[in-house]
Amino acid sequence: MSATSDDLVVIGAGPAGLMAAEVLAQGGANVTVYDAMPSAGRKFLMAGRGGLNLTHSEPLRGFLARYREAMPHLKAAVEAFSPSALRDWSEALGQPTFVGTSGRVFPKAFKASPLLRAWLRRLDGAGVRFAFRHRWVGWDDSGGLLFEAPEGRRVVNASATVLALGGASWPRLGSDGAWTDILVAKGIAVVPMRPANSGFTVAWSDIFRDRFEGQPLKGVGLTIGAHTVRGEAIVTRTGIEGGAIYALSAELREAVLAQGTATLSVALRPDIAADELAARLSASKGKQSISNFLRKAAQLSPVGIGLLQELAAASGRSLASLPPADLADLINAVPIRITGVAPIARAISSAGGIAFDELDDHFMLRRLPGVFAAGEMLDWEAPTGGYLLQASFATGFAAGRGVLRWLEKRIANGE
Repeated sequence: MSATSDDLVVIGAGPAGLMAAEVLAQGGANVTVYDAMPSAGRKFLMAGRGGLNLTHSEPLRGFLARYREAMPHLKAAVEAFSPSALRDWSEALGQPTFVGTSGRVFPKAFKASPLLRAWLRRLDGAGVRFAFRHRWVGWDDSGGLLFEAPEGRRVVNASATVLALGGASWPRLGSDGAWTDILVAKGIAVVPMRPANSGFTVAWSDIFRDRFEGQPLKGVGLTIGAHTVRGEAIVTRTGIEGGAIYALSAELREAVLAQGTATLSVALRPDIAADELAARLSASKGKQSISNFLRKAAQLSPVGIGLLQELAAASGRSLASLPPADLADLINAVPIRITGVAPIARAISSAGGIAFDELDDHFMLRRLPGVFAAGEMLDWEAPTGGYLLQASFATGFAAGRGVLRWLEKRIANGE
């Protein structure tokens, strides 16, 4: 076993960890970033495959509300490193941004890799060191950080540490939640990890699954309880996913966990009032099949019609026999029985993590002075749309500043 000393250590080379390292280096500290993976930002690069959604242009008050119960705990951090600050930071790295039609903010390059490369060059120029293939496994009896490294076990002594190990989604990219047991053993309260922005399982019939797997339900309205969103959902072989589903994932997840199942109501034509839709459906069908009639009279897509037929078959009802008013009501309130939550390993993000009560206002663990935490390993969740990355950057920024403040205070006290 080898032993070394680093002034400041960051564990985790994702957005939160790299941002903490940048703040610390700018504060004049010697910083080493450790990560179990062979390179930095694996999940960050995955997030940018379809276009890197850095943040959102929504006014800050509405933006902060997206963090739900965690909003009071994240508010100061997001205000200190705001969406506009994140855009300025990206532009300073040579990656200007633009606002898309949905209000989402992207780099003009639309990719994560140019931004990450520029960021790593900046960190290298600031003297930040990296140690990859180093898996953190806890502390030794003297408080040294223990790592499993290619050359064997290492002990690293640090003046302060920032933990930025991520949640538990996409474990093959480095966020496997293995740190949970380490912190729980230290008496730290950790809320169990759960999938967030995930898909859900539905017991589709073989006929529906084989015909419509991968097909989108566009422009639909989705409702569970008092929560309704508009957007797109995609039929999968095992259930349903997509942007509108992710926006309701917290409500759907909690309902499934509490009751075993949940009912998702789908409005296939949410822009048409019930009486108008009933009037359209009152026209003579003639010799048309019910599918052709629904396609023409209600402008339903094949997958939407298939969803209605799936429900009719399961309930033993005939769509053609329904009165126009009842059919209109069904079109805009198709019940889908959600039977389970897709595995956390395939979720976009995770809920749960270190309870905020364990942290002081500067993201330091109260039970472990000198140890700070940031990013998705904290107990918060948010929808897709830039909110996830924004909070990861912002809490990393806040933790870095917290470390510098803590060190200054110790020096002032002669410690």
